Amino acid sequence: MATPTTTNAAAHPCSVSSFIDFGSGSVSLRPRSNFFFIRTFNSRQFRNRSFSVTNVSVNHPTAVQEESSTNWPALAPDASSIASSIKYHAEFSPSFSPGQLDLPKAFLATAQSVRDALISNWNATYERYERLDVKQAYYLSMEFLQGRALLNAIGNLELTGAYAEALTKLGHNLENVASQEPDAALGNGGLGRLASCFLDSMATLDYPAWGYGLRYKYGLFKQLITKDGQEEVAENWLEMGSPWEIVRNDVSYPVKFYGKVVCDADGKRHWIGGEDVTAVAHDVPIPGYKTKTTNNLRLWSTKAPANDFDLSAFNAGEHMQAYEALANAEKICYVLYPGDDTEEGKVLRLKQQYTLCSASLQDIIARFERRSGSNINWGHFAEKVAVQMNDTHPTLCIPELMRILMDLKGLSWNDAWTITKRTVAYTNHTVLPEALEKWSLDLMQKLLPRHVEIIETIDEQLINEIVSEYGKEDTEMLEKKLKEMRVLENVDLPEQFAHLIVKPREISVAISLQELEESSEESESAEEKDESEDESTEEEKVMAEPPPKPPKMVRMANLCVVGGHAVNGVAEIHSEIVKDEVFNSFYKLWPKKFQNKTNGVTPRRWIRFCNPALSKIITEWTGSEDWVLNTERLGELRKFADNKGLQNQWRSAKRENKMKVVSFLKEKTGYTVSPDAMFDIQVKRIHEYKRQLLNILGIVYRYKKMKESSPEERKNMYASRVCIFGGKAFATYVQAKRIVKFITDVGITVNHDPEIGDLLKVIFVPDYNVSVAELLIPASELSQHISTAGMEASGTSNMKFAMNGCVQIGTLDGANVEIREEVGEENFFLFGARADEISGLRKERAEGKFIADPRFEEVKEFVRSGVFGGNSYDELLGSLEGNEGYGRGDYFLVGKDFPSYIECQEEVDKAYRDQQRWTRMSIMNTAGSYKFSSDRTIHEYAKNIWNIQPVRVE
Repeated sequence: MATPTTTNAAAHPCSVSSFIDFGSGSVSLRPRSNFFFIRTFNSRQFRNRSFSVTNVSVNHPTAVQEESSTNWPALAPDASSIASSIKYHAEFSPSFSPGQLDLPKAFLATAQSVRDALISNWNATYERYERLDVKQAYYLSMEFLQGRALLNAIGNLELTGAYAEALTKLGHNLENVASQEPDAALGNGGLGRLASCFLDSMATLDYPAWGYGLRYKYGLFKQLITKDGQEEVAENWLEMGSPWEIVRNDVSYPVKFYGKVVCDADGKRHWIGGEDVTAVAHDVPIPGYKTKTTNNLRLWSTKAPANDFDLSAFNAGEHMQAYEALANAEKICYVLYPGDDTEEGKVLRLKQQYTLCSASLQDIIARFERRSGSNINWGHFAEKVAVQMNDTHPTLCIPELMRILMDLKGLSWNDAWTITKRTVAYTNHTVLPEALEKWSLDLMQKLLPRHVEIIETIDEQLINEIVSEYGKEDTEMLEKKLKEMRVLENVDLPEQFAHLIVKPREISVAISLQELEESSEESESAEEKDESEDESTEEEKVMAEPPPKPPKMVRMANLCVVGGHAVNGVAEIHSEIVKDEVFNSFYKLWPKKFQNKTNGVTPRRWIRFCNPALSKIITEWTGSEDWVLNTERLGELRKFADNKGLQNQWRSAKRENKMKVVSFLKEKTGYTVSPDAMFDIQVKRIHEYKRQLLNILGIVYRYKKMKESSPEERKNMYASRVCIFGGKAFATYVQAKRIVKFITDVGITVNHDPEIGDLLKVIFVPDYNVSVAELLIPASELSQHISTAGMEASGTSNMKFAMNGCVQIGTLDGANVEIREEVGEENFFLFGARADEISGLRKERAEGKFIADPRFEEVKEFVRSGVFGGNSYDELLGSLEGNEGYGRGDYFLVGKDFPSYIECQEEVDKAYRDQQRWTRMSIMNTAGSYKFSSDRTIHEYAKNIWNIQPVRVE
């Protein structure tokens, strides 16, 4: 392996400078127990004393040392000491000009004060992992949707009260200061939020584990809602820098693209030439709750060396050319999921995925080698390292680990393959074909030539195993298995297997124009035909065009299954679909590989910190705060579900949270809503399978029927609702953006209808993110999880809503199935077709046998009437019509489920009008959510996939 530009100092998660962690002009921070301690001295003494810093080494972490022998007393952090620390950082760690401590400056100074404490625990954690040489898990993900870090960090450190008091002393409110923090733009949806919940649980449970991702400068995008619908602008979360991250300029690794593979005299292969970039580490501390354990999230940025800047070209006025190499390197980490409709976009995405895999594995291997010392035994690698691939984006870990082990460490193919399969595991998150990634073989051949060689050999080994398993007699079945299971798609079999499948002969078909005329003019008389033949002086041949060959592809999901020792789904129903449908042949071949690991969410961020009003009630009725770590205690609420005292408190907490959302919606959208209305919320990535279209069509139907009713009838038939949407449509996903536009159009009409008033409001919240979720979810009363059955792998927002006492309406899809089982069928509003019915219903539609419900036709006609403005919704509604074809045929069964959906919504109205019943349902949802803590999920990963043990940091 190319020698990474790292030292022992770089291997440590904290750089030398990180240890000079003085509080204000009057405090110095030191670790002790589960929090930091502070030593006080006046600022004049501080200025007159000199300090030295020891070198960082593996066994001797850096410590701040005074040259004076004075012993300072250790004091627990109180509000005054913390206030001094914040003031120090405002003065000596400035990102702003000197002057008043305004809110942005107060946030940065407060965050840097908190970071001091985290660094102390961070160092202690790393030193313990290093000293014990523990097996460590590494979670590779293209997304980490962290949200704001300040309140989470001080909450985990149990310093929320002290920081609130300290900021009050400085003339600020903790909540206002925390609101200045931008959400880290490192993710988009459930995939990234799950990864972040897992990081929290890993640290809380003391598991030695790191996250690896990319540091996206501009995120996915910031969503604006205008008269034209969704518009995208670049995220600016790094505009003022991040107070949490520490750049490791001395932790960097080379990442190569293009070039060629050469073979030396000994048969050893070398990947040479091409384009080289440098991946640089940025570390973010991840604190656990009520523990000193503070793990690491390492994010990679990319750059090119300074000598790649073409100074001659620049001085010649060719400025863009001079900067080209640097720009090509830096843009790899500009944007999450860059558009891939173009060849350039595809190249950039593949570069991102390889950068994540290559830099992370080089870092992991360097750590393994350092901890091994002079006695490196590669046979022990899988006993010290576990790599988890979060979906297919990190698939290139498999050929990259093989490349490093063989080409750079000198291992044989068999040894490298054994190590790789024991090290790597794969989490599948979807059954959607577009998410089961495939890459052009030609593109990968150009960009990563050595990896293609390795993938071809893996594919060849797989073919051999399939042939050994199924034999050569039944060629039809063998061909079917090979077509389904191979890593390479539409690629000829290797020469040694070519004889197994007999390809049909390609026949060149020649048809004369005369014959075409004859077949088309059967009605002509024989005389006319003879005359035509006589006049034909030359037979012209028309060659039938052979069908175009399908493109050669690399199937990343298949490579994950082949190269990993474990494959897990993320909900019980999803894992069954994975085994029975998505990877059925692999499951039959390797049944022990397949597991279920139902997703979970951290109860710290998603109840304890975002919903303090409800948390206080839970603590009171369960007798302690033990539920924050042991969510099984939430189940104790069941026995109090009918208690009037609890119900009154419960409703009071819900209203308190709703009032916050009323203010938020007024600020962000200009709409005024009533806190007495039901808050009905669907917030998630905008996608056709998630069926926001079903929700808004249901609202349109409700609005139409309201308009047709008298005021008295409306009051008796309908509960007041505020219908809230949030989520981003991918920038190039046209149909999803049409849905956003339609929702906003409906909102404009409904919200300005004086006849309807507060009985119905439709709000689209722009730029939905974690911080918005932390506000909306505690206030929610009904949440919609209404995806087409069998298409949502799990979902995690459904778990967050349940934890916060929100009643749900949904299909039997993903984790909805398990949530309904735990909260009780009577506390979940169920509708729609089931997963095992979907293929039959689609077939029925394709055959023209589906007959739409009259109410569905009625609502479409109402939309087309122009009531929501002059926009044409033909393309949007057209997807729900016809029997089959691209963008047609209602693939996601909105029309099929519409009648059952609106009938179920009528049951929701009835239940909500009985507030005693509704509150009981709400309590039962929180009580039943105990199973969906990410702590439980991480325990299962640690035990059944990673084989790692907790390591308590004392």
